[in-house]
Amino acid sequence: MNAPSVVSLVHLGCARNLIDSELILGRLAEAGLVVSGDPSAAGTIVLNTCSFIGPAREESESRIRELLKKKRRGEITNVVVAGCLVQRFKRTLVKRFPAVDLFAEISDGAALAKSIRELADGKKINRYLESPGLREPARDAARMLSTPKSFAYLRISHGCDHVCSFCAIPAIRGPHRSKRVEDLVGEARELIDAGVRELVLVAEDSTAWGRDHGLELPHLVETLADLDGDHRLRVMYAYPNRFPWELTRLLRDHPKVLPYLDIPVQHISAPVLRAMRRAGSGEQVRRILDRLFEEVPGITLRTTVLVGFPGETPEHVHELETFIRSYRLGRLGAFGYSPEEGTTGNELAERVDEDEIDVRLGSVLATRDAVLEANQKELIGRELEVVIDQAADADGEALGRTWMDAPEVDLIARVTGVGAEVGDVVKVRAEGLDEEYNLRCTPVESPA
Repeated sequence: MNAPSVVSLVHLGCARNLIDSELILGRLAEAGLVVSGDPSAAGTIVLNTCSFIGPAREESESRIRELLKKKRRGEITNVVVAGCLVQRFKRTLVKRFPAVDLFAEISDGAALAKSIRELADGKKINRYLESPGLREPARDAARMLSTPKSFAYLRISHGCDHVCSFCAIPAIRGPHRSKRVEDLVGEARELIDAGVRELVLVAEDSTAWGRDHGLELPHLVETLADLDGDHRLRVMYAYPNRFPWELTRLLRDHPKVLPYLDIPVQHISAPVLRAMRRAGSGEQVRRILDRLFEEVPGITLRTTVLVGFPGETPEHVHELETFIRSYRLGRLGAFGYSPEEGTTGNELAERVDEDEIDVRLGSVLATRDAVLEANQKELIGRELEVVIDQAADADGEALGRTWMDAPEVDLIARVTGVGAEVGDVVKVRAEGLDEEYNLRCTPVESPA
């Protein structure tokens, strides 16, 4: 059996949760534990869970069961479960999974690391760690980055003030709290000095940043972009309501702000948006996107939609697909609705049959893929900049991204014949597409 003091962390969920995982790893190292990226070499496994929607919750619980099987077989000594699933369902998990050695709600990770250290030393511990309360919007402590040098996530706020009827995040993460500019400058400076090429700004609602301090998001973006260094900024999770329009000047003109925006719209049909308790109508969403395309020529938009919400009809889905085609939204994530305990959507009676949700979701994704393929084919023959996320393998293929693609959620560029290192920016020519519409590229000049 592997030594209990060798710890590995298994991460599930979104970029915000990944930052929590990196914070936990940092605290584990400070506690004197040996952190391994190889779970098979560890005696203690920490599972940082997700509980956003039904499939995420099911994946978290499935992973718990897998880890407990390994514990029964003697392959690992301790199983630790932390994060959103615990924060949401609290001590009910202790009864459901009695063989788990330690549960921890969301915190800064210090108490969790201390308990894991004691657990590894064979000491008796409290099996359940409650959160000390809502996390203060202060500067994050040192993180053990799990991303390549080409990018890192920078969380600019915590929580969300919206009351979307399908979403449990406010119940898990609390109301919106913005981090202070000076704290974010400090975090960004550390990442830039460590050689990180792209700072990906994330939050539950990034466009709400600063309003609790009398500021708006463009102020922060410009401040971070103006820092010395060879870095770029990317803005994710921009809620469309009350959009800070000064941001378009930066997206268009600032050399370090990528002309890219992730703006989750969730749907376009007015009745569905009302039932979802989303602020604004479908027409307002269209006007926002029209203005973004007008004020930032060449902007890349990414969005997310939710299919099968109670009351949605085939006509609403047709309207959504027409919207996707009209606005050429190839970089799009689509999810089927799952009823969530504690949300108002869970109380709605006009449920869509699960099989029908799957049919609608498949149709929306097929529409997305047709748009995506057409968009990508237009890039063939063009010269593009690509940031390298993974150096060349034995076959000579490196993996990277154009600036039109966010890490982990968008497309990649497969580059052959380049000796670039991770984080290098190379100019390439797009030669074709693979079966998933990723670009196949060859270099045209040395890495920047």
